[in-house]
Amino acid sequence: MLRFLKHPRTPLLLLLSLNLAAGLLTFRSYGLSWDEPLFYNYADSIWKAYTPQAFSPDFDFDSVYGRSAEDHKYYGPAYLLLARPVEQALSSLFRIDQASAWHLVNFITFQLGLIGFYRLARRWHNPWPAAAATAFLAWQPVFWGHAFINPKDAPFMAAFLWALTLGLELVDRLTAPEKDPRLPLALASASLLLGLTSAIRVIGPLAGLLTGLYFLSRLPRRGWVGFGLYGLTAAAVMFIFWPFLWAAPIPRLLEVLKHMSNNPTELAVLFDGQIFRANAMPRRYLPQMLAIALTEPTWILFGVGLILVTRKFIQKQLDPRPLLVVFGLFLGMLAYLVYFIPAMYDGFRHFLFILPPAFLGMGFAFQWLWEQNRPRLFALVALLLLFPGVAGIVKMHPYEYAYYNAFTGGTGGAFRVYETEYWLTCYREAIQWVKANEPATTLHVQREMDLAAYYSQGLSLKDLGKENESDLQTGDLVLFHTRANLDIRSTFRNLPVVTTIGRDGAAFCLIKRKE
Repeated sequence: MLRFLKHPRTPLLLLLSLNLAAGLLTFRSYGLSWDEPLFYNYADSIWKAYTPQAFSPDFDFDSVYGRSAEDHKYYGPAYLLLARPVEQALSSLFRIDQASAWHLVNFITFQLGLIGFYRLARRWHNPWPAAAATAFLAWQPVFWGHAFINPKDAPFMAAFLWALTLGLELVDRLTAPEKDPRLPLALASASLLLGLTSAIRVIGPLAGLLTGLYFLSRLPRRGWVGFGLYGLTAAAVMFIFWPFLWAAPIPRLLEVLKHMSNNPTELAVLFDGQIFRANAMPRRYLPQMLAIALTEPTWILFGVGLILVTRKFIQKQLDPRPLLVVFGLFLGMLAYLVYFIPAMYDGFRHFLFILPPAFLGMGFAFQWLWEQNRPRLFALVALLLLFPGVAGIVKMHPYEYAYYNAFTGGTGGAFRVYETEYWLTCYREAIQWVKANEPATTLHVQREMDLAAYYSQGLSLKDLGKENESDLQTGDLVLFHTRANLDIRSTFRNLPVVTTIGRDGAAFCLIKRKE
């Protein structure tokens, strides 16, 4: 047993085993999120771009983007192209419904991202401290929830982590004093991951830029040809996996950049007790959300880690170049977002990819504790620091992404002050309640009819947004959601509540009755 615990791969294997066991037991519990139905329709459609018919003159190429072509063409489909065959295989082999199959695939992808994080952490930390930092990231309730229900931002974070990790490793091999026999494999792997990451979201090339900065910081005398091949191969992979770029690569790439940097959305967002528009958020929005939606020890641990890193720099115990590149991702992007304030909503889900470097910084605190040569103390402190995340996951399941820490009084304290369950995944539980209790009663749905319809086989559903008040009959049920306080801003706000779906004192979905 002692030999097993001392093996360098043991900590990561234990963590992944725990995660996968928990994921396999719970993945069916998660409801479809707001963005999922149309995004998975994109996954079902994009493969047509790779058929011979797509190159015939009369083919409607917009059909490859699914029912929301004007939006989805700006999102690279690399993840969907790679994940869809896995989702279909799981659905077929184990008779899993499409939503649950995608949730399992998304969760497995998140685990792959954790391996990339651990590999990056091992540049500076021993196996157990690296695993502790990885667990601290993985067991943040917000990350855990998004790992299942978010097919956009969580997979991009996983891909970005691998692109950055392999990019740094490639530079180490390119600039080594002697030729490395594993260089061709490193070059191919880093190029492929950078290309795929760029074909998921247009900001993906930032991983290549950071790799380039690290390359230049090494003042290389060799490796220029290899680094050039790295960039060219990544660009080719991006082009292959993003059909929207095929007709005019440069102009369309610029079009995507312009669209994404000037996101025109005007979604209503509840923040600090007020309703803002997503493109007019206050400057404090992102820092405040980072402070209250991660577990209480997070930023204390980050501060301790920064102090320890600074001390190691002063004592010349660390090569500062790779760390400055990695921390530059978090601090640089955070500064950019706070200063320019692009459209922001749904907490910080769009910026998940910038957060892993902060957790790497926290790893230095775990590493310092490990270096005290007191394994029992290390285990005790690590468990205490990890406990708030685990407790939050258990308490909030399956709405972990709606977690708020004790600084707001928990999710119950954040209710009606900040957005909680903003992606409407509670529709699954609400529809199940109707099926179990009043299956013969007509149910009117306030918004996002697709989500309710997915779970409503055998029920009579009507879209409340397309009806007049007179269309509600006595005894009918109405399904409301509390995003942006829409339930209390509705014409039907005074209808009596039949049942509430929520967690930790916060109401997510409300079923009311027409009397």
